[in-house]
Amino acid sequence: MNLNTINDVLNLQIPNVHDIRGKLAVIEKETIPFSIERVYYLYDVPNDAFRGGHAHIAQESVVIALSGSFEVILDDGKDRKRIMLNKPNIGLYIPTGIWREIENFSSGSVCLVMASTVFNEEDYIRNYDDFVSSKMG
Repeated sequence: MNLNTINDVLNLQIPNVHDIRGKLAVIEKETIPFSIERVYYLYDVPNDAFRGGHAHIAQESVVIALSGSFEVILDDGKDRKRIMLNKPNIGLYIPTGIWREIENFSSGSVCLVMASTVFNEEDYIRNYDDFVSSKMG
């Protein structure tokens, strides 16, 4: 397992153009630190539900709150950090080997995820104890 830590998690500024008609955010090749292979989004998530609860062996991700807000809990097996996402021009880059959970979705929130890989169940670590063991190596 990759030995990334929560210190390797980054906030990415999504470039935007602003005029009297509003803002236009643009994600191009150089905006994201990997080639995007998959895009998915979460919506209509009840406030008391949580998503995530896994880590990836190979996949890198960028998470954006397109609308509303939610919290991302990050864990590297040693340290934990909670980050509120609530601006559509801020992306949260999550490298490989970081456990993530998403909770406290506001009404109408939309969580966009851009991923470096296509879906592969074998890339997921879904048991937290297995995740911590993999970090110890």
